[in-house]
Formats: sequence, structure tokens, C-alpha cells
Amino acid sequence: MSELVEAKSKAKKDFDTMTPREIVQQLDKYIIGQDDAKKAVAIAMRNRIRRQMLDENMKKEVAPRNILMIGPTGVGKTEIARRLAQLSGSPFVKVEATRFTEVGYVGKNVESMIRDLVSVAINMEKTKKMEEVRSKAEALVEEEIINAFLPRKKVTTQQDMLASFIRSMGGARQEEPAAPPHYEEHHVNVNREDVRKLLREGKLEDKEIEILIENSSVPKIGLFGPMGMDEIDFDLQNIFGGMFPKKKKKRRVKVREARNLLFPIEANKLIDEDKVQQEALKLAGQRGIIFLDEMDKIVGGSSKSGPDVSREGVQRDLLPVVEGTTIMTKYGSVKTDYILFVAAGAFQTSKPSDLIPELQGRFPIRVELRALTRDDFKRILTEPKNAITKQYKALLATEDVDLEFSPDGIEKIAEIATIANSKSENIGARRLYTVVERLLEDVLFDTSSLKGTTIVVNSNFVEEKLGDIIESEDLTSYIL
Repeated sequence: MSELVEAKSKAKKDFDTMTPREIVQQLDKYIIGQDDAKKAVAIAMRNRIRRQMLDENMKKEVAPRNILMIGPTGVGKTEIARRLAQLSGSPFVKVEATRFTEVGYVGKNVESMIRDLVSVAINMEKTKKMEEVRSKAEALVEEEIINAFLPRKKVTTQQDMLASFIRSMGGARQEEPAAPPHYEEHHVNVNREDVRKLLREGKLEDKEIEILIENSSVPKIGLFGPMGMDEIDFDLQNIFGGMFPKKKKKRRVKVREARNLLFPIEANKLIDEDKVQQEALKLAGQRGIIFLDEMDKIVGGSSKSGPDVSREGVQRDLLPVVEGTTIMTKYGSVKTDYILFVAAGAFQTSKPSDLIPELQGRFPIRVELRALTRDDFKRILTEPKNAITKQYKALLATEDVDLEFSPDGIEKIAEIATIANSKSENIGARRLYTVVERLLEDVLFDTSSLKGTTIVVNSNFVEEKLGDIIESEDLTSYIL
């Protein structure tokens, strides 16, 4: 097993031993504030781990406690769920509730989010299995590259010609197994091990070779069936077998690129696809997380006609999926009973109690996320591991430009973001991205003339670049 697989396995094992408090501490590295929401999701994840320790009879009775997050845009609802999924190694899908429509209307069926989750789980499992066979696959790739440097031609024997003639006349010689093809080397003066030595020393990386790549374009059909009105792709290669043989095409590439192209091909040959699908279905059903955003947008008003009918219809279609049912996918069936659903919405013009009562009951845990303040912005700019200031500092360092943010500069950026949110649409922490991008626009444009210099972003720098924005009443022309 490769070091990467071992590291991922260790990370997953470490998460399974974490207490809710330790999970929150990990989330604190990326998300500022919103302690109630982080506490709620940490408890929900720990309960899933506790459930795995129960006996089979009790395990069937314990269902996840789904969460409803209520708060304005840009306060960290999506980030909390996404980081939690990364931390736990769980398949994660984010969907907007507004993309769904009631059955019978044009639009996505609610079951499609489960199929999306299974597809994510398939990719995760396949990546994991490919890493497990990496050493074997790389050895096969090396042999293929060596073969490309030592091209071989097939030698047709009289026995081969006779067998081919009998087959063409309809005769059968099944009692005699087909003999392996005979090859001879073109370059008998080139030793195979000499090529291997040069290859491992990295002296052939820029040499061009010709390789055969399987053409992945397989004919597909779309069917509309009882599993929903979604388009279901059927792989005709698997259904009709040899009727659509795989086509190969020649490509001339450098050795370094050939490694990347050949590795997934050779690794897939070593992977048991059936096992991957079984493990992925189990992973999606037992550890999957679905983030349902914009839940407030499917809340209908007092009207009982027009679009409100479809909104309530979406809620009723969501209900069986959230409470637990079996969904058919092209990889097999998956039960949704133990998938964790995290819903979110601003609920500015409506309230959670406007949801249909049955759906309300399926989200027993509700947490309210507060709007961000100027102090929050200051912390967001500096404290998280992925803080935007750290991102821009790293980007400019690639071109030998040192970027520094002084405390008064951070204070000024936070102040401008707060003013912008108060005078126009409040988009929360997303405002920081537009402000900082505008602030560093000239620096990012003229990096070639700034090589070897240090740029200090202090309050004067911010005033010079964004002073007109602070004084302007119409901020939309500058920021959005």
C-alpha cells in the first residue's frame, strides 16, 4: 500500500476516534465563529461513529439527526458541511433545492442527488484502489514505455495462417488453444535493461514515444423510466459486449506525459470493478453527506396555484428520500436511511415553520448562524489556514514578489467590507474576495516589474487604492 493510501487511512482512523470537541477544533482552523453550527455537526458526525459500534439490531434503529442551518449568505453554512466531509473522508454533494421540480414538471428529479452522491463515492473508492496498486501499475507502465522504445513486429507463422483460414471457412479448432503471438525486436542492438536504466535515471523524460490509448467515447443512450425522469446513461459496451469493441488510437507524447496517460489504464486493469462498486454503495449509504442549500426558496406562500404548487411538490418529493428509501442507480441500489442531510437557507421572507410539517420533523436539529461583523472579517483575513491573505501571498511568491499585510491594513480592509455590505447586498465573507481582488489588481497585473520587491499592504495603501470606494454611495459599480 502506498504512503498516500496509508496517510488517508490514518486520517480516517484518527477522525473516527475524535471527540466532538476535537472535531470543532479542526473546523476552527478554517471557519471563524458560528460555534453553535460547528457543535451541532460535530455531534451529528460523532453519533454516526457511535452507531457503527452498536450491534446489528440496534444499529438499524439509530438514524442520523439531520440539521437545518438558518442564516444569511456568506456566513459559512456550506463551508462547515464541506470541511466536515473532507475531514471525515465522506462522500459529499452540495445541491440547490431550487434545481429540483415536482415530478411531472421540467427539471431535475430529487433522486438525482443520490445518484450524484454514489458517483462521488465511486470516484473516491476507485482513487483509493488505484493508490493501493500504484507500485504494480507503475511497473506495468514502465514496461509499456520500454516497449515503445523497442518496437516489436508480429511474426505470422504458417500455423497462425492455417488457423486463420479454418476460422474464416467456419471450421472450429477449439480443442487447440490459440498460440501466443510471436514477436521479434526491431533494434536487436539496443538492450532492454539499458533502456530501463536510462528511464529510471530520468534521462528519457523529454523523449517522444508512440503509445496506444483506448478511446473512451462509448455510445450511450438516454431512457426515461420509472426511476424518475432523469436521463440514465447505459454503457452499451457492457450491455452488448463485443458489438462495440474498444477502439485504440495512437498518440505521440513525451515520456513524462505518457506516464500520466498510461497509469490509469494499467491501474484499472488491476482493480476489481465489482468490489469498487460494492464498497462505494456502502460508503455512500453509511457515510454520505448531502448539503441541501436554498431550502427557503422551496417554501410556498399562501397561494395554492402557480409556482407554489411545484414548490410544495418538491418538498413532498424530498420527504421519502430524507426519511429513508431505496434509490436505484446504474451501479446498484442504495438506501438513504443513514445518509446525513444538512439543509440551509436564509429564511428572510419565510420561516422554517412554513415547510410542510412532515419535512420539518425530518430536520430535528436547527441552528442559527449570525451575520458577520468587522471583527469577524479581521479574523477571517488572518486566522484560517486558507485565509485569503495567505493565498495571495503564496501566489505572488511564485513570481518573487513578497506580499505583507500590516495590522492596520487588515483593519482597513475589514472596515471597507463591512461598509460595502451595509450599503449594498450583504454577501458576508464573500465580500472580502471582491475587496481584496480590487485592492491588489495593479500588483497582480504588474508582477513582472515588481520582482524581488516587498509590497506592504497598510492602511495608506488601502486608502490609496480604495479611497474612492469608501466615499462612493454607489458601491456596486466598484465592487460587484
